[in-house]
Amino acid sequence: MLLTTRQLFEKCYGRYAIPAVNVFFMEEIHGLFAAAQEADAPFIVQTTPFARDYAHADMLLSMIGAAARIYPNVTYAIHMDHGYEAHIFDAIEKGGYTSVMIDASHDDFETNVARTKAVVEAAHAKGISVEAELGVLAGVEDDLTVDAEHSFYTNPQQVVDFVNATDCDSLAIAVGTSHGAYKFSGGQGLQFHILEEIQKRLPGFPLVLHGGSNVLPEVIERINAAGGQLKTDAKGVQEEEVRKAIPLGICKINIATDTRLLWTMVNREFFRDRADEFAPTTPGKIFMEEYKKFMLKKFELFGCTGKAGEFGE
Repeated sequence: MLLTTRQLFEKCYGRYAIPAVNVFFMEEIHGLFAAAQEADAPFIVQTTPFARDYAHADMLLSMIGAAARIYPNVTYAIHMDHGYEAHIFDAIEKGGYTSVMIDASHDDFETNVARTKAVVEAAHAKGISVEAELGVLAGVEDDLTVDAEHSFYTNPQQVVDFVNATDCDSLAIAVGTSHGAYKFSGGQGLQFHILEEIQKRLPGFPLVLHGGSNVLPEVIERINAAGGQLKTDAKGVQEEEVRKAIPLGICKINIATDTRLLWTMVNREFFRDRADEFAPTTPGKIFMEEYKKFMLKKFELFGCTGKAGEFGE
């Protein structure tokens, strides 16, 4: 069942969160859809402009459509993540997406409002949900890099003004997460007082947590043991933080770094241990199974296992 993110958030708010997972290639899509069908869990499959440039939008949407036929008992939304106007209006015009994100968070407040409002008007005319962003996250995502000194937390009072001015359906906020594999080197963690203040001022409004990967130390260790050279001081969003954030309005949690690290771990270990192999399908099968296991754990953590049936009511 293909839904908008707004429809998903109306059911999950304050009770559980929906994982929003960036995908680039077939094995990820298989693993994601297979896990969701087994867990009976709703989810959001995301593509970024970077992914669209890599695989082409038609290819990505065709693979997602094929997965929906292969795994027919899934409940999901298709989201354009971190889009700019060229990508967003193309997606709205050509179809295939039920949700888009306009990322104007690096602009001043008034410009962010104006750009977001224009996207909202076009998207809502086609029944497409809109996610916006207020506040700037540090880190690296695809081809976007933001230094820590240029990041800043979301102002709760601005959230009220922004939502009222734009009519966006959900809002990504900066509360201490960061993009990429090198997170939380300062150990600050999530700023729950900001979440609490936003919920107090705007009760019931869906909030989005970008940079929601965990970055497990054991995964980094296994990558490095197989020839990788990743830094070991990264710290992602901890499980107890996720559980605490959901009742405070976090409805959507973005995952990208963890799945990239999983791919790296599987492939480095495979070719280290089986140096005579050259067929891509063998490690691909291993990755799909590991990806499925990973997502099953995320569905449990986010509290959405068994919740897909709610959307047929």
